[in-house]
Amino acid sequence: MLRESVDLSANAPVNTADAASAWHPASWHSHPARQLPAYADAAALQSACAQLRQFPPLIFGGEVLALRRQLAEVAAGRAFLLQGGDCAESFDALDGDAARETFKVMLQMALVLTYAAARPVVKLGRIAGQYAKPRSADTETQGGVTLPSYRGDIVNGAGFTPAERAPDPQRLLRAYSASAATLNLLRALAHGGFADLHQLHRWTTDFVRASPQGKRYEELAGRISQALDFMAACGFTSDAMAQLREVDFYTSHEALHLHYEEALTRRMEAVPAGAAAPWYGASAHMLWLGERTRQLDGAHIEYLRGIANPVGVKIGPNATPTDVLALAQALDPAREPGRLVLITRMGAGQLAQKLPPLVAAVRDAGLPVVWACDPMHGNTVTSGQGIKTRDFNNIVQEVREFFAVHAAAGTVAGGLHIELTGQDVTECRGGGQNLTDERLAERYTSACDPRLNGSQSLELAFLVAELLNAQRR
Repeated sequence: MLRESVDLSANAPVNTADAASAWHPASWHSHPARQLPAYADAAALQSACAQLRQFPPLIFGGEVLALRRQLAEVAAGRAFLLQGGDCAESFDALDGDAARETFKVMLQMALVLTYAAARPVVKLGRIAGQYAKPRSADTETQGGVTLPSYRGDIVNGAGFTPAERAPDPQRLLRAYSASAATLNLLRALAHGGFADLHQLHRWTTDFVRASPQGKRYEELAGRISQALDFMAACGFTSDAMAQLREVDFYTSHEALHLHYEEALTRRMEAVPAGAAAPWYGASAHMLWLGERTRQLDGAHIEYLRGIANPVGVKIGPNATPTDVLALAQALDPAREPGRLVLITRMGAGQLAQKLPPLVAAVRDAGLPVVWACDPMHGNTVTSGQGIKTRDFNNIVQEVREFFAVHAAAGTVAGGLHIELTGQDVTECRGGGQNLTDERLAERYTSACDPRLNGSQSLELAFLVAELLNAQRR
């Protein structure tokens, strides 16, 4: 579809609705911005952004609205959110294998959760755009040499050389192309027959199939296959029912690089006659903010408050009820179900004490948010060999605490936010494979943080399924 280019400059004209709120895609420039790279050549950055403005959107407004409707069901307790994928994607992994394996394990996890909870699972990948990473320091020193920190492939390279670490605006264009390629594969997998429920045995990789949770999955898949055979005998087949042969699969990433997000901001394609078309971020279906960029007066809040996409916010152990209510007011003043996802990341042992007052404040204010649990980021430790890792038992503990808090408050434990891969990596300790410190270095391929492998991801899904089944009863 041909589209007019969108003027995203700071002086771009805005419609009446935009003017009333003093928002337009570039209004974030007048707010303090954190975690943005320092480019040596401002003209090169402007040139790259100008090219991005001419490119087609990566996703479309109708998909954004569809996701918001599904997340509204999650907020009401009639669906469950599964958000998962890479810590940081790499330009070096564009052969499709990593994306396909992540898609497969998320299909398996969603199947397990759907069967247990008897409710739809909204599948949202950390994929096709997760190329930027926040850093605790702007520079890194090795052997007496200080260079800019690695901020993800959209900014610079991981290699510790001046050339690799120099922020390069051309990487914005590479990120767009990489995201488009991955999205093309995901759409084909979701709608081209691979996600057909009759193929559910094919979703299991060999290393997962040999594990205890793989055997458990095969038993579940056998029961579902029998049910599908019965349905087919009654005339309900994949040919007749699209729900059996394809899935909705959405994308998300952390909204860090605001130049990139601004350049990919578009107007909705179809709106009621006479209505002003709202803006949406066309880089992903959902964008989220981390702990480092959720300042109320900051540039990231300013950008996200003006787009129609669902927005997520990471909530750490230091957040107060006042903080959370202020974030909700800034990002969802109209209190629209499906707009705001609050993603807790507090750490095992802390969440049980820190989360209840936040949940109570949101509940008492009547805010229709989705509560999701990120049990990964609060449980990162360093092994005896100096390798960053996470303990599976701590991940499980935080998830259990999350469900318990919501059960006590009478609120909805709406979803999971997990760093995972379907590949056979050895990055997180424990689980059914009983990975130890000594095995972490065997297949540690993450560009940044440790991820659950396919076996551990499926094991976690079965544990959450038990919690959802108990909740259902």
